[in-house]
Amino acid sequence: MSTPTLPAAAPATAPPRAAGPARPLLVLAVLTVCLIPLPFLLPPAQEAVAVRIMIFAIMGVSWNIMSGFGGMFSFGHAAYFGIGAYTSAYLLVNHGVSPWIGMAAGALLAALFGVLTGYLSFRYRLRGAYFALATFAFAEMLRLIAVNSDLVNRSVGFNVPLIEGSSWWLLQFPVGSANYYWVGLLLTAGAVAASICFLRSRTGRFVTAVRDDESAASSLGIPVMRYKLATIALSAALTAVAGVLYVQYYLFVNPDLAFGNAVSIQAIVVAVIGGVGTIWGPAIGAVVLGPLNDITATLLRNPPEYLSFLAGRSGLDVIIYALLLAVIILVLPKGLYGWIRERSRR
Repeated sequence: MSTPTLPAAAPATAPPRAAGPARPLLVLAVLTVCLIPLPFLLPPAQEAVAVRIMIFAIMGVSWNIMSGFGGMFSFGHAAYFGIGAYTSAYLLVNHGVSPWIGMAAGALLAALFGVLTGYLSFRYRLRGAYFALATFAFAEMLRLIAVNSDLVNRSVGFNVPLIEGSSWWLLQFPVGSANYYWVGLLLTAGAVAASICFLRSRTGRFVTAVRDDESAASSLGIPVMRYKLATIALSAALTAVAGVLYVQYYLFVNPDLAFGNAVSIQAIVVAVIGGVGTIWGPAIGAVVLGPLNDITATLLRNPPEYLSFLAGRSGLDVIIYALLLAVIILVLPKGLYGWIRERSRR
């Protein structure tokens, strides 16, 4: 009696082909061109808000690639943000290296760190909440290393020295210069474009298939580990770019600003409010949350009479963050972009 044999695993083939990236890339190009003249229309004081929105957008887009498209919930994107910020600051302050080179180096280091920590987590079968806790632990580990390391000036961190005039090579411009806005717009558009190309690529289709049913994808011969690590590497590299932009605009970084929990929370909240697992959701979430600090600060300085009890109190932005998150989860579970898309289809 012959022994029954299992059928050989089918060769890895991509899931059904989705629409190509041409249309969303065209939409992105049109939006980017429309946003170029914005510095000439906004008051100079609003430049900081615009740059903050773009830093948030890059962080949200990056987190969304790993956790929205890839299904690997991260609570430690501060690790990648901090690696980018510290690499750029260290190379510029101590060795005079251009932030553009520091950006490439930071993105590479963050990607390598993401691959290493991702491999260790998957090697020991950490999934779901355990994987999220592991990412949090890795970010906290980097914060503690920075606090206790003379190489990065311990808790003091780095002050980026100011130069006279403008320098595209050193990515420094006079206060109020629109160049900061245009650099941020270019980097944000690049991050969104990377997200579009990733999602619409063969790799992106494999990654979403793994997210939806890892066992089924593995049985079809898809190398799950390889695609997960590639997703983490891309997400980490883009988050590091946001860290470099942060350092070059604010000219200062320390362990809490780079590796603190608030950084990871901002990346998550932006994507959740805008719409997890969507291309445009994180950008929409950044537009909503970016001005929040200024709105709350203005409200606390000069509250209307019926809100006079808020005068002089701090932490209002955190309360609004929490309320927005609760409302979105309860009323708009697919985020603002998901709600807009559903309304437009009716």
